[in-house]
Amino acid sequence: MRSAMEHTQEHEACLEQTQKYCVERPIYNQEILQGQLRRRERTPQTLRQKIAHSCRCSSKKAKSHLYSFLPILKWLPHYPVKEYLLGDIISGISTGVMQLPQGLAYALLAAVPPVFGLYSSFYPVFLYTFFGTSKHISIGTFAVISMMVGGVAVRQVPDEVISVGYNSTNTTYASEYYSDRDFKRVQVAVTLALLSGIIQLCLGLLRFGFVAIYLTEPLVRGFTTAAAVHVFTSQLKYLLGVKTSRYSGPLSVVYSLVAVFSKITTTNVAALIVGLTCIVLLLIGKEINLRYKKKLPVPIPMEIIVVIIGTGVSAGMNLTESYGVDVVGNIPQGLRAPAVPEIQLIPAIFVDAIAIAIVGFSMAVSMAKIFALKHGYTIDGNQELIALGICNSVGSFFQSFSVTCSMSRSLVQESTGGKTQIAGALSSIMVLLVIVAIGYLFEPLPQTVLAAIVMVNLKGMFKQFGDIAHFWKTSKIELAIWVVAFVASLFLGLDYGLLTAVTFAMITVIYRTQSPQYRILGQIPDTDIYCDVEEYEEVKECPGIKIFQANASLYFANSESYTSALKKKTGVDPCAILAARRKAQKKHAREIKKANELKKKAVLKLVNSSSNDVEGSVKHEIANDELPVNGKSLDELEHFVEPKTNIHSLILDFTPVNFVDSVGAKTLKSIIKEYKEVSVRVCIASCSGPVMNELTRLNFFDNTVTRELLFHSIHDAVLACQVKDRSASQTASDL
Repeated sequence: MRSAMEHTQEHEACLEQTQKYCVERPIYNQEILQGQLRRRERTPQTLRQKIAHSCRCSSKKAKSHLYSFLPILKWLPHYPVKEYLLGDIISGISTGVMQLPQGLAYALLAAVPPVFGLYSSFYPVFLYTFFGTSKHISIGTFAVISMMVGGVAVRQVPDEVISVGYNSTNTTYASEYYSDRDFKRVQVAVTLALLSGIIQLCLGLLRFGFVAIYLTEPLVRGFTTAAAVHVFTSQLKYLLGVKTSRYSGPLSVVYSLVAVFSKITTTNVAALIVGLTCIVLLLIGKEINLRYKKKLPVPIPMEIIVVIIGTGVSAGMNLTESYGVDVVGNIPQGLRAPAVPEIQLIPAIFVDAIAIAIVGFSMAVSMAKIFALKHGYTIDGNQELIALGICNSVGSFFQSFSVTCSMSRSLVQESTGGKTQIAGALSSIMVLLVIVAIGYLFEPLPQTVLAAIVMVNLKGMFKQFGDIAHFWKTSKIELAIWVVAFVASLFLGLDYGLLTAVTFAMITVIYRTQSPQYRILGQIPDTDIYCDVEEYEEVKECPGIKIFQANASLYFANSESYTSALKKKTGVDPCAILAARRKAQKKHAREIKKANELKKKAVLKLVNSSSNDVEGSVKHEIANDELPVNGKSLDELEHFVEPKTNIHSLILDFTPVNFVDSVGAKTLKSIIKEYKEVSVRVCIASCSGPVMNELTRLNFFDNTVTRELLFHSIHDAVLACQVKDRSASQTASDL
């Protein structure tokens, strides 16, 4: 019997044997390759034909568009009731009991009465069931978006505004239930929802779903971390029970902290005790849910438990009258009739609406992609924009403010067994029952309880401070994006901070293309593989050939640095060589001139000399041009050696190049011309088809620069250069 060790050794020996391939083919440049390939014939369509084709409608196309616009028609008829219904019911109830307290709490962030948080937790959630493509995300109120809405509402209607009204048909309703200030802020919030929804809807119909890519992960995480600080700061006054104004705009965090701490002596102890107790209970509940996630059938709904306990304690102990604790207050029973938002507010809030629309979409689509990848289905980014646009714009007519996906509720909806948006619809129905039937029971709920819920839900966002250490190790540029997004959003406000962060992220892209990495490639012996010569010991440069690679496209912003790096890396500077040549030529001309003057003197010496020996000697020197000049004979002076390089070929690896503009094409042509003057042949390898087409459109090719200089691969170019050099050497030796 053979030992296990022998089997292991044989197995390792087999693994060490690598597969090989051998291909024999001619050396291809682009001219030869294009000559041997036949292009497919394509008949270009006119604009009229394209419009006619897009407007043509068939039953199949109409059905496809209908299913795309209403995804529920595609999955609901095939809904597996036995497999999915129980999980969706449990998930819907679990999400609904989170939706209620969060809707009430996030309304405070949006600077509107709590009932409008319930409206925002019903209409948009129900609508998303019909139009959304994600099966797991929970649409509704979210801290960051609510904070952005609140910032705009406070800016448009400051705390000092008391009775200056808008022309509205709902003033009777306002005077009956709320103060004029709160009602005006509601009008700002719902108009903002309408405008942001219209923007999202338009972007979706125009297929602009790609705009979310400009909000990179470091940017979003830095932005949301700053938003978490804003949210936490805004809730301090509710936790402490102090009366301060709400601030918005640049340095609002600083102003809010100063206002709170200046009135710290007026802290309502009862409110603080209730709030801290709720925070402790919520943290314990979250820790239990996290540790025993696999053992618990559903997460403990600690938020609704805290709300029920807080409401009961407040009502039983009459905290409002006895201790002056602020409570939620009036919650009107039933749904409100639809009303048109205040259109005249649109010019003042347009920029804010764009920011909210993009941030809201980015949050939703990022979470939707995570769940889609986990459960093996796809989402449509453009349809998600349309769905959010409909949720926000239609919801605004029913007094809801801007919404997006909530991370905490989405995780609960997915982890409790939710399979489709039936779970989301059930959670919205739970909110509806509260609005129409039992909403008045939550009127004694202390605002400090809602503040505690908001603060504890920020725990996940505050953990994002750990990104600093992560990005420090992985990417300094991404760390810079995170820091800029955080600092700008913290001190300039969420709107200007987001704009600053996006601008900085784009600048980093320009910086990366302007400062790419440049390499000289060499060959792995006996292969057609070429790698960085500075990185691997085995890689060797081909004699007389330099292979240059830049990991960026060639365009106006980096063309100058490309040329400089090429000269530095290859060690061949045509301008320096030509300058040295001209200098040597001038020196040679001076030496020849000096030699001619010596000849003249020698002739005069010959005429005036009477010695035959001297005459013969001088005649011999003149006849043989052997008169010395600076220690050199005339033969040595006339044998002028030009400054030369030991490089005969230069190969530009275009594998990483995605595009070339007109400046890049001119730079490339100038490089070929300059190196040709010093007898260095320039070739281009691995040029992609789109780049080749761009060069053709830019009139790059002519009599001096032909497609013969372009090769399919680096190895083709190397072999061609070697053949060309051997041929030139053979011709020189024959001469």
